[in-house]
Amino acid sequence: MNFELSDDQKAIRDMARSFAESRLRDKAAQWDQTKEFPREIIPEMAELGFMGMGIPEDYAGAGLDLLSCALIMEEVARHCGSTALTLASHNGLGSKHILLFGSEAQKKKYLPDIAQGKKLSAWALTEPGSGSDASGLKTTAVLEGNEWVLNGSKAFITQGSVGDIYVVLALTTPEKKQKGISAFVIERGAKGFVAGKPEDKLGCRASDTSTLSLENVRIPKENLLGEKDQGFIDTLKILDQGRVIIGAMALGLGRGALEESLKYAKEREQFGKPIADFQAIQWKLADMATELEAARLLLYKACAKHAAGQPMNTEASMAKLFASEAALKACDEAIQIHGGYGYIKDYPVERYWRDARLCTIGEGTSEVQRMVISRNILREA
Repeated sequence: MNFELSDDQKAIRDMARSFAESRLRDKAAQWDQTKEFPREIIPEMAELGFMGMGIPEDYAGAGLDLLSCALIMEEVARHCGSTALTLASHNGLGSKHILLFGSEAQKKKYLPDIAQGKKLSAWALTEPGSGSDASGLKTTAVLEGNEWVLNGSKAFITQGSVGDIYVVLALTTPEKKQKGISAFVIERGAKGFVAGKPEDKLGCRASDTSTLSLENVRIPKENLLGEKDQGFIDTLKILDQGRVIIGAMALGLGRGALEESLKYAKEREQFGKPIADFQAIQWKLADMATELEAARLLLYKACAKHAAGQPMNTEASMAKLFASEAALKACDEAIQIHGGYGYIKDYPVERYWRDARLCTIGEGTSEVQRMVISRNILREA
């Protein structure tokens, strides 16, 4: 297996690294503290192609392969988890749902503005009473003449209060539970469609997250996305790419924690010498580096299978599971290496830990990933 990046992939990685170092590194702590959504950098990321990474050029996107998208995510997350999450959400389920299951008219209407960063996309499945268990979904959509009427509420929606184009999942055949869920496109400003105030989160605080309320929201019949009752089933077909992207975000945060720890360990002196000379610190650094490299290889394997047109359900879940947990462990060790300084906001490692904590929850919890992996390997045994 060839682990070498192509020249194009190296160029994309280097471009993303330069952007993150010049535009995110010095602002990330401020955005985190103020919970300020960094709208100012959206046009810049759009200019670089980041807002439409995986959208084909026919719809004004960059048309990048999955590995190139993962490389961008890693470099952005290295300096700002909030911006990485914004990119993951915008390029993820919402736009992918339209790309893979929308009609040609829907693709032409929505994807160019999404790809150019003119409009932010969001995806809404989770509700106050349903998360991993989609069968608990309560939002309904009823066809009345030529309009769908939606009622319900959504929770923990990334880009919830700043989004422009929303993919909303609702029950169209309630008795079929998750097999009776359909997807719809709702645009910002629709009557009865209201976003709540941004949530006050532990981490990724500059990424917008809010509730959504739907009260007799009427949308045209043609806003049904894909086939009726196929919304959740379609979702399962696009989750794998999103899990790779969240895994890459986790890898970037873990790498940031490692690099900050290496620098600190060589500078910080105790008992007359740098703490990097102590075996206790060396072993922490060795474990961090080894586990993050293993995560990288799992991510690359999933991307390789995707590039070859092969199923990657197991590989994507393995990569997301391992990368998110390895990153969280690396961030935790980074705080320990920094000691008291790791616990204050003058150093970025505490922010990395808070941001990385989300990666074990979003796009399917670690427990869900283990369910997916075990189900697949038992089937194949």
